[in-house]
Amino acid sequence: MKFSDTALVALVSLAGSVSALSPAGWRSQSIYQVLTDRFARTDGSTTATCNTGDQIYCGGSWQGIINKLDYIWISPIVENLSGNSGDGEAYHGYWAQNINAVNSNFGSESDLIALSVALHSRGMYLMVDIVTNHMGYLGCGTCVDYSVFTPFNSQSYYHPFCLIDYNNATSIKVCWEGDNTVSLPDLRTEDLNVLNTFETWISGLASKYSIDGLRVDSAQQVDNAFFPPFQTAAGGMHILGEVFNGDPAYTCPYQQYMSGVLNYPAYFWIIQAFESTSGSISNLVNGINTMKSTCSDTTLLGSFMENHDNARFPSLNSDLSLAKNAIAFTILQDGIPIIYYGQEQHYSGGGVPYDREALWLSGYSTSAPLYTFIASVNQIRNQAIYKDSGYLTYKAYPIYSDSHTIAMRKGNTGYQIIGVFSNLGASGSSYTLTLTSSETGFTASQSLVEVLSCTAYTTDSSGNLAVAMAGGLPRIFYPTAQLTGSGVCSSITATTTTTSSTACATVTSVAVTFDEKVTTTVGQTIKISGSIAAFGNWDTSAAVSLSASQYTSANPLWFVTLNLAPGAVIQYKYINVNSAGTVTWEADPNHTYTVPATCATAATCLRTLKCTPDASSLNRPRSLNFTLSTDVKMHSRRIVFKQTTVSKLHTIYGR
Repeated sequence: MKFSDTALVALVSLAGSVSALSPAGWRSQSIYQVLTDRFARTDGSTTATCNTGDQIYCGGSWQGIINKLDYIWISPIVENLSGNSGDGEAYHGYWAQNINAVNSNFGSESDLIALSVALHSRGMYLMVDIVTNHMGYLGCGTCVDYSVFTPFNSQSYYHPFCLIDYNNATSIKVCWEGDNTVSLPDLRTEDLNVLNTFETWISGLASKYSIDGLRVDSAQQVDNAFFPPFQTAAGGMHILGEVFNGDPAYTCPYQQYMSGVLNYPAYFWIIQAFESTSGSISNLVNGINTMKSTCSDTTLLGSFMENHDNARFPSLNSDLSLAKNAIAFTILQDGIPIIYYGQEQHYSGGGVPYDREALWLSGYSTSAPLYTFIASVNQIRNQAIYKDSGYLTYKAYPIYSDSHTIAMRKGNTGYQIIGVFSNLGASGSSYTLTLTSSETGFTASQSLVEVLSCTAYTTDSSGNLAVAMAGGLPRIFYPTAQLTGSGVCSSITATTTTTSSTACATVTSVAVTFDEKVTTTVGQTIKISGSIAAFGNWDTSAAVSLSASQYTSANPLWFVTLNLAPGAVIQYKYINVNSAGTVTWEADPNHTYTVPATCATAATCLRTLKCTPDASSLNRPRSLNFTLSTDVKMHSRRIVFKQTTVSKLHTIYGR
């Protein structure tokens, strides 16, 4: 069971006004999950005390999230019970008492609307974490005062009290989660009046806060027939249901009732494979193949390795190489990647409540090893999506395995990512692993890039790939031809320009011309918004206007020339601003461009250099997902880390 104080956020480009994002639209997103109370405070403090063992509110807020939008996402939003107990306070957001009001500990309705507006103005999507299974009461199950709940204020809305026996299927549906300290009255979601109330509620909630996706807490405890009409009432937006069970035969069938679920089966196999140097790779191999044949669509599942209900991975093993393998596998397997806040800082809290640390105590470091690592892996995923949309629906599968290694392929030939993952750990020896052409799909003498180390590889005359393994680190390969000009490993993939000069003067700026051909109507202006000050730092009000001086109906050209610092790496997108000031973002992903820094290139490009759109990284609003929890859980779409040429994954969950 999860608390509704979580939320997910995604940066994505929007065509026109914001609307619910379909399941298919969510495939290309990445999610960063955060507990609102533990992500950022309104005052911006990075020293405020937060003892996870106390299980009380620590001061995180929606305004705090707004202040850190270059980094994050959120948890459930509705009003929870007040008061402390042996189980702590409702800081997680999963003990709702009034689903029609927001949790004032996180801010006001206007604050939440401001957060939604701030997200969407950056091209992000908002996913909310919600609870439809139960309410929350400070007291025993047999002494509940049902009049305190809104709108379900009568005992007739609830099943009779009994604590769940998870060995009994009926008990899971009709008995109560929680305990007799904080009881969780179980709603009769099979009753039409309960369903109708929730349908009206979710329709209004989605409209009021411009929500794009939902994470549904305790989904397996809800009546199955509840979800199809509920998802329809939510505008058909994607749902990720929490079915806390590691058996594919139990979890996968829930896709008959909602579009997606959290991939708990894969979660358990990933942990088993990489939590130690003697982990079970074979269970992971067999499990991935089982999921492909059992689930109706693994590409719509939520892929994760940490959350607020499970001990953080580093609490099991602090080895950084093992963590990198587990994270990379999570991001590159089928489904929508979900990063749990603090994962990028290598937080190591154990089980609940110690896995709910205050992120501000990390100082929001953007140079932490796992922060930059996650950004790099997410970047290559987005490049693969940009180059071939078929990547999203291609089912990943194991191409090689041994007792310590699993190699995976995802993507059509010519656009495939080959990932090699090991559980040898940081002390693992150096060796060479040869993958055959029949395993990888690579051809003879094909040029490849290992994107984590930015090392150039070439297959042999038979197409075989000799992978240099060392230090237990993962390896991720992608065709060089699909990376040219992308900003990924620009030292070996950038387009170069040569001159006959043997020497040239040092340049301090490069004149870069940005061209955009797009048909517009009277009153519309094309602008460019991006990750550097010259582009407004993603603030659309400070975006740079392009000129239409050469615009014709046959050649609808908008352009602008800017002097930029050599070597600067830029994330940017074009926006269309109408006469009323309404902003429309172009489609995902972000463009990424590296300003030439070599002597010859700078000398040649002082006049004009055409920028080639690069979608390899997701540093910008277009692919960021955000999840919010209130008392109702909110989720958002994509995570984008504040780093050059990288996308952030931001999703927030609550518990």
